[in-house]
Amino acid sequence: MIAANPVCGSEPARDEGNSAHQTLSAMPHTHCPDWATALLNGFSQIFLQRHPLCGLLCLLAILLTAPALVGGALLGGVAGLLTAQRRGYAKADRQAGLFSYNGILLGLLLSLVLPWSVLLPPLIIAAGGLGAMLTQQWLKRTRGPQCLPAYTAPFVGLAWLLMGFTLPPSPGISIEMTIPNLLAAHLSGLGQVMFLGHPAAGALIVVGLLLADRRAAGWALFGSAAGLACALLQHENPTALSGLGGYNPALVALALSQQRRPWLPLMGILLAVLLTPGFIALGLPPLTAPFILACWLIQATGRAWRQASLDRAPCALRGNRPRLR
Repeated sequence: MIAANPVCGSEPARDEGNSAHQTLSAMPHTHCPDWATALLNGFSQIFLQRHPLCGLLCLLAILLTAPALVGGALLGGVAGLLTAQRRGYAKADRQAGLFSYNGILLGLLLSLVLPWSVLLPPLIIAAGGLGAMLTQQWLKRTRGPQCLPAYTAPFVGLAWLLMGFTLPPSPGISIEMTIPNLLAAHLSGLGQVMFLGHPAAGALIVVGLLLADRRAAGWALFGSAAGLACALLQHENPTALSGLGGYNPALVALALSQQRRPWLPLMGILLAVLLTPGFIALGLPPLTAPFILACWLIQATGRAWRQASLDRAPCALRGNRPRLR
């Protein structure tokens, strides 16, 4: 983490625990307009960070590798932000980018899978606004420490409805198994979080993550490598070499690495890999659903275990009490 943001002159802050989708106390200074900071934070929140420069690099990754998707991403993010502002949602949450990231992902996806028409921009605007409203409802009901974070659940749910359960386009070209292509696939695993299959997009995202949190960047790279290796072991070479096997493990590693227990992201990566084929078998595009479900399972299991330990503690104490004669 750097001391000051060279883009907007603000002090970046990263959430802890379930931080990427909860309110942050650090507020930016005024070198950038509030809306610009909030929008850039929305891009960085896709990778569970609150860091405008990281968000700017994510936006640059889209601009350089998939310029046709930039308009949809910006339109979806702005729609979410304006919806939150008009409906009076908490400014701290707006500035943290919590009402923008689902709209950005929806704008990217709809721009990717639907042909251009006059109906596409209104659809993206409506989806981004609805994503912000769903996020607000989740935040209202999950502020406690025992609640599960939303992550990208609004994006996944709305995407399934809007796409009619249609799988997004799969890689149709054969990629040769070479060392450079394996390294490119490793980086593409991060880019595929935003539907970007170019390794340059992944490289820009890695730089953004390094600026926001070096530890998180390391875990993201490890998760992408683990997903790539698992896809290769399952002989799914097109999926592996296009980076589609790495993005869910990378997100899980990012999310669970914030809890400072190395075994948690490792378990999460394994769960994400195991869950992905189940969504495909059900005819559902996985999107980021394996990441969400893996994180929820790990977090819910940990909380249930802690609660069970607390429930057993009074019994143990009673058993150790000396009998009064």
